[in-house]
Amino acid sequence: MPDVRDEFEHRLADVGEFIRAQREVARMSVRRLAEVAEISNPYLSQIERGLRKPSAEILQQIAKALQISAETLYERAGFLVPDANARGVREAIAADPQLTVEQQQALLNVYESFVGQHR
Repeated sequence: MPDVRDEFEHRLADVGEFIRAQREVARMSVRRLAEVAEISNPYLSQIERGLRKPSAEILQQIAKALQISAETLYERAGFLVPDANARGVREAIAADPQLTVEQQQALLNVYESFVGQHR
């Protein structure tokens, strides 16, 4: 039976890694993301390394700064149960563990080039 503490630590690491990957895709420094999300640089760094558990409010601020849905971060942090039908294209690309950061950025660029034409 999985240990609750192990699951908690896994969730922290997962949400932190996901935030770091999204920050890299957005080509933002830790300092810049912290500034835009209105949180301290050390706190964001600790979240990314899985050392601190962010609140739902902090996740919402980070999601807004990264221009992704807060629900995506809530799922990673264990606040919400994933709903496979509710994902958008950007979130699906971001959530795919088989894609590198460079591949995610390339796909996002292609997607943006298409939807940008229809706005």
